Formats: sequence, C-alpha cells, structure tokens
Amino acid sequence: MNKCDNSYEEAINKIKDFNRHRIISYCCFGPTGPTGPTGPSGGATGATGPTGATGPTGPTGATGATGPTGATGATGPTGATGATGPTGATGATGPTGATGATGPTGATGAAPSLSIGNVTTGNPGTEAQASITGTSPNFFINLTIPQGATGPTGATGPTGLTGPTGATGPTGPTGPTGATGPTGDTGATGLTGDAGATGPTGPTGDTGATGPTGPTGDTGATGPTGPTGPTGPTGPTGPTGP
Repeated sequence: MNKCDNSYEEAINKIKDFNRHRIISYCCFGPTGPTGPTGPSGGATGATGPTGATGPTGPTGATGATGPTGATGATGPTGATGATGPTGATGATGPTGATGATGPTGATGAAPSLSIGNVTTGNPGTEAQASITGTSPNFFINLTIPQGATGPTGATGPTGLTGPTGATGPTGPTGPTGATGPTGDTGATGLTGDAGATGPTGPTGDTGATGPTGPTGDTGATGPTGPTGPTGPTGPTGPTGP
C-alpha cells in the first residue's frame, strides 16, 4: 500500500469519527457551535470510483405544443371505380293517378275475318296450343293438337279371299346341312321280291385264316343228289376266328 492509500484511509476515518461525535453531540450535548475553519487538504485526490448503476427512468415530460399545420399536398390520382353496389329494395307503389277524360269515339273498324291457319299434331301427353297471327282485319288461328294415346287393338277381321299365286321367285342359296335326326323305328319287312338274274362271277377273294377245327358232328343220312346250281359270287373273307 502506498502513501496515497494511507492518506485516503486516514481521511475516511476522520470523517467517520467526526460524524460519530456529531451524533453523540446531538444526542447528549447542547446545540452545535459554529463551523470551524477548513482543515488542510487530506492529500491527493483518490482514483475515481466505478460508475454506479443507471438510475430509474424519469417520468415522461409534458406533451409539447402542436406544431403548425403543413401545406396541403397535391391531389392524388383518381382511384378505380368501385364495384356496383347491390340493387336496393323496390320502393312502395305510388298512389293511383286520377282517371283521365274519356277520349273521342274512334271510327268504326272493318269486321275481322278469322280463318284456320296451320294445324300441327303435337306429341302425346303435351298441352294443346292455339295462337292467332295475321293483321287486321284478316286473322288466322293456328292450332297444335296433341296426338291421342294408342287405342286398344281391334277385333280380328274376317279372312280375305285367297289371292292368285305369285310367280316363283329365284332359288335361294343352299342353307347349311342340319343336324342328323334320330334314327327312326325299323319298318316292317317287305315282301320278298323276285329273284334277280344271276350276276357275273366276282373275283376270288383272299383266303382267310384257317379257323379252329370244330367238333365232329353226327353223320347225317345221305340225301338225294340235287341239280347243280349256278356258281354264285365269292363272298368276302370272314374274320379270323379265335
């Protein structure tokens, strides 16, 4: 600690001691006497202490007087036309005006003539319509009459006379062959026809395989020798026996 620090502490101690004596004098003694002469300087000024914390913000000052009004600015461009607002409600019907004076009687016009114009058949179930066209005195009435519903079928009339047979038309193309029908029942055996003439001898067929030897039958009685008949055609070779 240097000399300046010692002087600073001594000055602090003197101040504390002085304040202590003042408190005692106020408490225990009579009124304070006049201030004595200023003592000698306590030494060199100490170093500046650290900056204290920022104090609270003071109250807001009164509002200043209103400044003069500025000059009027130039007129801005005209804005776009806004959308049309909704139509207002229909106002109440005004009172009926007084009846006007009767006009003079007009000249007698020509007698009108009404004739039938176009008559059209409408679709079933639609309304009938009528309209008048033309100019005075010639008028036409046009009608649209819906078609009526179909009535019930009438009774069958008598069969007319048979007309003459028409000419035979050309033969149409042959249709596809139909499916084979079922086989009919076997008819009765017809009468045996007369024996036909003997046909020519046919070619000799192939020799068939020899069948198994059958059992020997009983020897029959020898019949009379008949006349030799014509040689018949050789039949087809029979199937081979088991």
